[in-house]
This record gives sequence, C-alpha cells and structure tokens, in this order.
Amino acid sequence: MTTMPSMDRESFHADLRTQFETFIDEHRAALHACLDGLTEAEARTSLVPSRTTLLGLVKHAAFVEKVWFDEAITLRSRQEIGIPATPDESFILDDGDTIASVQAAHRAACEDSRRAAAGFTLDDEVLGNRRGPLPLRWVYLHMLRELAQHCGHADILREQLLAARH
Repeated sequence: MTTMPSMDRESFHADLRTQFETFIDEHRAALHACLDGLTEAEARTSLVPSRTTLLGLVKHAAFVEKVWFDEAITLRSRQEIGIPATPDESFILDDGDTIASVQAAHRAACEDSRRAAAGFTLDDEVLGNRRGPLPLRWVYLHMLRELAQHCGHADILREQLLAARH
C-alpha cells in the first residue's frame, strides 16, 4: 500500500487553503511514489483492460495538473501546453517514457501548478476550463478527488505487481 506522508499538527487548524494544499500535496506525493522500487517493465505492466499502468497513472497525473492549473488558469490551449487532447490519450506511454522521466515531468507539473495557483484566492474564478468559469476552490476539490481515486488505483496495481514477484 502507498503510504501517505504524515500531516503536521499545525495543518489540523490551518486555514482552508492550507488544508486543501496539504491534502493535495500528500496525494501527489503518494502517486509519485507508487513507482519507487519498481522495474521499468513492472511500471509498464498492464493488469486491466484499459490503458492504465502505474507509469501511465503518473503520466496522466501530470496531464491532469496541466489541465487544471495551466489550461484553466493561463487560458493556454492543450496544444500550446503540449498535452494530449483527451484524458484517455494521456495514459499512452511513449518508448522514451521511463520511471525517472515520468516522475520528473510529474514533479515539474506539480511545481508549475503551485506557482499558477499562488496568485489566486479560493473564491477567484479560473476561466480556461471547458466547463466554463470555476472558482479555484472547485479546482482544488476536483484535484483532490482525482488524485485520491488514482492513488487507490495505484495501490491495487502495485499490490498485484509486488505479489507477482513472489
């Protein structure tokens, strides 16, 4: 099972934004770490009928960061950002995708997300989402849901992969 970094006691009483960011960062870290200790072949192993692999999940997570914190905030198109047009395509692995390269891209996307959101309040609307204007608060909640869901997927896939070693 992927372990979540422990929260410090101060975050229990912090303002709402700090609490959102703490939970999002914990889930980012857990998803990022799901690849630790795996071989390249294990990270690419498909255990379900969809395109979902552990490496693909982390690659998709970088895509999600760019959709919600780059496209939605900066108003740049997916083409300008250099990401796939659809979420399904974001799971597709290229020959050059490695654990190190995908983790580096994910780490960079998370840092970019933090910077993009820094100048906004939770009530500020971001205008570049396909659903229309949304408050940053909604983006944070959506990201938390998305990351939590994918952490669950990663836990199960990783457990299966590690069990297959024995």
